Amino acid sequence: MNIRNFVIISHIDHGKSTLADRFLELTETVEKRKMRAQYLDAMDLERERGITIKMQPVRMKYASNGVPYTLNLIDTPGHIDFSYEVSRALAAVEGAILLVDGTQGIEAQTLSVLDMARGAGLVIIPVVNKIDLPHAQIEETKKEIKEVLDVDHKDILEISAKTGQGIEKLFEAVIEKIPFPNPKSDLGQALVFDSQYSSHQGVIVYVRVFGDRFKKGEAMQLVSTGEKFICQEVGIFSPERKQAESLEAGEIGYLVTNIKKAEGARVGDTVILQKSPALSLKGYQCPQPMIWSSIYPLEEDNFDDLKKAISRLHLSDSSFSYEEESSSALGRGFRVGCLGLLHLEILMERLKREFGVGVIAATPTVAYDIILKNGLQKVIYNPAEFPEDHEIEKIKERWVNLKSIVPSGAIGAVLKLLQSHEGVVVGTEAFGDFRSIIKAEMPLRELMRDFFDELKSVTRGYASLSYELGEMRSSSVIRLDVLVHAERVGAFSRIVSKKIMEREAKRVVERLYSILPKEQFSVKIQAQAGGRILAARTLSAFRKDVTGYLYGGDRTRKMKLWKKQKKGKKRLKEMGRVSIGPEVFIKMIHRS
Repeated sequence: MNIRNFVIISHIDHGKSTLADRFLELTETVEKRKMRAQYLDAMDLERERGITIKMQPVRMKYASNGVPYTLNLIDTPGHIDFSYEVSRALAAVEGAILLVDGTQGIEAQTLSVLDMARGAGLVIIPVVNKIDLPHAQIEETKKEIKEVLDVDHKDILEISAKTGQGIEKLFEAVIEKIPFPNPKSDLGQALVFDSQYSSHQGVIVYVRVFGDRFKKGEAMQLVSTGEKFICQEVGIFSPERKQAESLEAGEIGYLVTNIKKAEGARVGDTVILQKSPALSLKGYQCPQPMIWSSIYPLEEDNFDDLKKAISRLHLSDSSFSYEEESSSALGRGFRVGCLGLLHLEILMERLKREFGVGVIAATPTVAYDIILKNGLQKVIYNPAEFPEDHEIEKIKERWVNLKSIVPSGAIGAVLKLLQSHEGVVVGTEAFGDFRSIIKAEMPLRELMRDFFDELKSVTRGYASLSYELGEMRSSSVIRLDVLVHAERVGAFSRIVSKKIMEREAKRVVERLYSILPKEQFSVKIQAQAGGRILAARTLSAFRKDVTGYLYGGDRTRKMKLWKKQKKGKKRLKEMGRVSIGPEVFIKMIHRS
């Protein structure tokens, strides 16, 4: 009766982490001397970038009218690339705080997450944040909230997460409006909504208990994998892990399984008690990757370390998929499917920081269904494996359905941008007094080609975007290869529209020319597609003054040294190979 489980859903930079800080302070969950900004963002990477990457549960104690309550908050990310984290958190709670920035209004991504929360049957508490700012448009923001939620004006709360204004009133609303968790059955059932790996304790699963009680020392089992284990420890998050006697129905906490195989536990699985077997709870839909990239260890000998690291990281981030593959140039690696470019970047950085495994990544791409002229059908994820143009009968690629909220005055510029990215406008509608919603369809390939950055640019930073996968459609694309010193570098290959292949060839060559270190000999950089060289640049040789130590005398000795140097450079050019460091591959992922 006295438990409330809830999440905070909002767009990035709308003050979600700051609000979580105020909750921790008001409930004295974290000692004042230990408190810091963005406390629940535990990873250095989150704090450096100012974004939430991983969901983080925390249990708080709060008294309302003398009655003690247990509040379980799951702090969730706001960026679209980490929406799978949010969807898993929604299945473990009964309510959600919809936090909207009073200076920016509702964003497209907020609408997408709101739809997920309503689909999960959660109670929504609408809140306008940043009311302390002089340029906050509180009434306009409330009007937008009323357009998407059937609520009264008085039910939309006003707070300032920064100053703490209105926080206690929000706590009372959480207790009053969010229902207490009802047990789903008398049998032991706990939903695994997250997990992590410890070298000492094995797999640690984060669970929401839906029935009975889970205690240390009991025999338990994971339903889908069939793994049986004796629970080594039961605990809660406060927000660090803290041992507890048991986890009751309705509570959120963790179980130490001591399972040493990373694949032994899966997010979405159900933990049951062996003494009273129960059915599996409804889990989660497997996320569909948006982009694919091949990643390889910096040194071929480190493949086993990468394999171990990526399987353990998958416990913490189940939204990416992976499978082994090999490259003649880079050796053994993995083809990884991610939910976006930021997701891929964070994945690479976490492998390096958390597991000490440095990786290089091929240019990200999307999946293509290809029918060859000989009748064979293939699904291509790696651009280096894309067939030659003359071998292909038909190509299909994934499209996306996107929604963007833009200032009404920028509609013309946005429509022009959509046209340049092969987008098809489905419709537009007014949203509030000064903004509009544009619905469109676009190839996923084009969405990943800097569309969001360009959208922000043409709207001066005021646009927001959300999207979901659509159908497969016919495509006119071709493989663009990059040659360095007359040798094709498969990791730089990419699939581009035939309409822009010449422009893209020039851009890729110029980009590589600007970041590739010089050699002792001149290096030619070329881009080719369909058997034609479309762009080329020559990187001049590294200049070394071989006569710098000489003084006095005539030029004869200098001429001999220059001639000798010229012959040496020619020999190097004929037999040498260009060494491309990992930093070059990483920089090539990011468009200039």
